[in-house]
Parts: sequence; C-alpha cells; structure tokens
Amino acid sequence: MEDQLGSKQEISENKILAALSYLGILCLIPILLKRDDKFVTFHAKQGLVLFFAEIIVWFVNIIPILGQMVWILASFVFLAVSIVGIVRVWQGEYWKIPFLHKYTKKINI
Repeated sequence: MEDQLGSKQEISENKILAALSYLGILCLIPILLKRDDKFVTFHAKQGLVLFFAEIIVWFVNIIPILGQMVWILASFVFLAVSIVGIVRVWQGEYWKIPFLHKYTKKINI
C-alpha cells in the first residue's frame, strides 16, 4: 500500500508543495513541479478542483443579492476546506474533499 500512496519520507519531504495546493491558483505550482509524487499530485488535483469551484462561485456573484449571498457563504466554506486540507497535508493524510473529490478522478496529470 505504501508504494501506491507514497512513502512516509516522500510525504514528509513534499508537505509544503502539497499544502500550496489549497491556496487558490498556487495549486498549479505542485502540479507543474511534482507530477511524479503521488501525495502531492493527490492534493494538487483536489486544490485544482477547489480552485475551479471558487471561480464558478465568483461568477455566480454577478447575480444580484442571491448570487452575492451564495458567494459569501461559499467563500467561508472554501476557506474552511482549504484550512482542513492544509492541516491534513501537515498530518501526512490523504483527505478527500466531500462532494468535490469525485471530480479529481477525472483529471489526468
């Protein structure tokens, strides 16, 4: 199982890059630098999906009142998900973002 998910040494060496995955557009840095690392790639894909969700909600903000309320609520949710993602990276865990993880399987890096 370790070779499928990456060794503990690889995980500990690449935590900073994996944590960048949850910081908006910075998710592109781990995707470009560490395609061969399974831990980093796992979190980078999730960060990319989260970033796309943030962009979609940003466009929803154009709708008066309702769109702005959705944007505010979603911004807090995205912030919380990013914080949890970073904490899980520092713990060396493979955490799946609820509702969004299924889209990461469609991304081929």
